[in-house]
Amino acid sequence: MALFNPTFSFKPCNLFSNGPQRCRYVQSVRNFTLRATVSVEAPSSSTTDTGGAPKLLLEVKDLSAVITESKQSILKGVNLTMFEGEVHVVMGKNGSGKSTFAKVLVGHPDYEITGGSIIYKGQDLLEMAPEERALAGLFMSFQSPVEIPGVSNIDFLNMAYNARRRKLGLPELGPIEFYGYVAPKLELVNMKIDFLNRNVNEGFSGGEKKRNEILQLAVLGADLSILDEIDSGLDVDALRDVAKAVNGLQTPKNSVLMITHYLRLLEFIKPTYIHIMENGRIVKTGDISIAEILEREGYKSISGT
Repeated sequence: MALFNPTFSFKPCNLFSNGPQRCRYVQSVRNFTLRATVSVEAPSSSTTDTGGAPKLLLEVKDLSAVITESKQSILKGVNLTMFEGEVHVVMGKNGSGKSTFAKVLVGHPDYEITGGSIIYKGQDLLEMAPEERALAGLFMSFQSPVEIPGVSNIDFLNMAYNARRRKLGLPELGPIEFYGYVAPKLELVNMKIDFLNRNVNEGFSGGEKKRNEILQLAVLGADLSILDEIDSGLDVDALRDVAKAVNGLQTPKNSVLMITHYLRLLEFIKPTYIHIMENGRIVKTGDISIAEILEREGYKSISGT
């Protein structure tokens, strides 16, 4: 199965300089965007209960992983449990394994699982291809979103949205109908209409790229949104807009896993739990007070190292 809608005219492999394996990964992740619309068009499989306590969404047990090529160990026994409606934040020093953990969840080929398990909505996530994980409702926002020359935002989003409608046996939306759907989403992330005519991420500032990632999430939906340093490079106004959009997309049935270094993001997006990662493991879990201690005293106050 082709990872891209065949109507796309660009060649995604030309966007990257580190080989065909990364190209395949980016194709898969952009395929996430083409397919991760479960919560937009149809009820998620996680919404079948009749109320009561939130359902278990993600359970990670003793997860270990190495870099595929070098076999260097990165994750060394990660444990994490998430329920519907929760916001989890992972913090830690550079090189602690935060981004690797996020990439492993979405199926990055540069990492090899060497132990442990990931159960997502009752399914073995490790048995699922990246595109299958997208169909199950995973979405990942990149630290550094890639540019897609020659493809406008409106065309990209319209094709992505219609790809899911075809999958569900629904009629596609034409340009006018889709505009009616996407316009309120632009307001959510404080974007102007002419933003839709620009090529995807081409010539965008850091803040525009992050807004564009959240716009994709708003249009396509997800049960589990993985946001890797969405606050990186943002001024306070852009941070406020992005955080407001993320908050506006929250429901009792979906969850967010965020990676950040800074307390300032958590002043806008309130976490349910904060996890401190160190040397490939989660070594401490608590509430926002952990981030406040880190802001004042650094990681030594938390880990003792």
